[in-house]
Amino acid sequence: MPRKTTKKNKVTAKKTKVVVEPLLLQTIRGMKDVLPGEQLYWNKIRAVLDKSYPKYGFQRIDTPLVEYANLFVRSIGEGTDVIDKEMYKFSTKGRDRVALRPELTAGIARAYIQHGMNILPKPIKLFCIGPVYRYDRPQEGRYREHWQANFDIFGEKDAVMDAQLIQLAHSVLSSLGIKNVQFQVNSIGCSECRENYLDMLTAYFESKKRKLCKTCKARLKTNPLRILDCKEDKCVQVSTNAPQTVDHLCNDCRDHFKNLLEYLDELNLPYVINPQLVRGLDYYTKTVFEIWSLSDGSKKSLGGGGRYDGLIKNLGGEETPAIGFGLGLDRLVLEMKRIKAKSYEAPSPKIFIAQLGNLAKKKSLNLFAKMERNGILTAESFGRGSLKKQLRTANKLGVLITLIIGQKEALDDTVIIKNMITGTQEVVTQEKVVPSVKKMLKMKQMTIIKKKAKKK
Repeated sequence: MPRKTTKKNKVTAKKTKVVVEPLLLQTIRGMKDVLPGEQLYWNKIRAVLDKSYPKYGFQRIDTPLVEYANLFVRSIGEGTDVIDKEMYKFSTKGRDRVALRPELTAGIARAYIQHGMNILPKPIKLFCIGPVYRYDRPQEGRYREHWQANFDIFGEKDAVMDAQLIQLAHSVLSSLGIKNVQFQVNSIGCSECRENYLDMLTAYFESKKRKLCKTCKARLKTNPLRILDCKEDKCVQVSTNAPQTVDHLCNDCRDHFKNLLEYLDELNLPYVINPQLVRGLDYYTKTVFEIWSLSDGSKKSLGGGGRYDGLIKNLGGEETPAIGFGLGLDRLVLEMKRIKAKSYEAPSPKIFIAQLGNLAKKKSLNLFAKMERNGILTAESFGRGSLKKQLRTANKLGVLITLIIGQKEALDDTVIIKNMITGTQEVVTQEKVVPSVKKMLKMKQMTIIKKKAKKK
């Protein structure tokens, strides 16, 4: 017989406690929004860069934000702050070890090798712009996500390329209104002459070891050259009397640096030799430089660069001389604001479309498209109700002509053309509105030219 169940089994479901993380409506530390009010400065920088790089024979290249992590370890070098402390590294679902790019040059060099650019006519000039990522203490103009623009030249070892890049940097900054600049230049030699120099440098710092900061004491074994770049006061004082790279260059490096200085003198560019300048990345050879703004008596670094003649070969390519520099765009924006440099001025519309009623709104959309196809910059406020408010908006914008479509005009397929300067109006058909507007704008332009000619 089947067994009778006298008690119902009670099944108690375990309730899983769902933890809901609070939504923080703010950017994470070291990241920032670029709001519309600040975009005017960014637009000015982009416009100047877009005009500058083709003028100097550069072609644009864009590389991924994410690369294999060992690309940066191999190029930048272990023992550097970028690799040891600042790089964003993680594993993908496919277990690839990757990193957010901490700088642009390594990715550009990788692309140069991967796509066989070595067979192209030399020199090969490449321009790149985009965000880079470094997990560092956020500071003014240096966020964990910040933007850089890079100019790189491959396949030419002559110092004239070094000088031309510095000339290009000076031209870009002048076009942005940043005129009081100074280029800090130095030569850190090549692998041959640097070996003996590093022995001398290490011996010097060993004798002053107790005066160095904790980080620089560790650098004595891994990267003694980086001690010269330390910003700690006690390390700066020790570095002042350290052996200088320019005094221990081989003949080739000495001639290269001498030629560079002669080119800079010929171009009348503002520079000083800074024996402590080494830059923070291992791939640099020979020329290194930084760009300082000296406005208001303060010194602010806006970018820098140098030669990296051994990088392509180190990454697996053939021996290729190369040089490049980068500009920090966030710092450029801050500097433009600080010195009150002129920001980007968007072209102002000369035409405004006003409408009244649903049918008129449909006709206005079509008219707006006609103006756009004919290259006539036009403003509107389709969401506004009264005609009075729309005309008030047109006055604030300072347009020359307002095109009005009311209910009658929408039915008749006509448009009222109102001259905002004289106040006169005329009614034309939809077919004639574009030619009529062009004629009026041309007449206005001729009047402006005649007034300027009389003033001269």
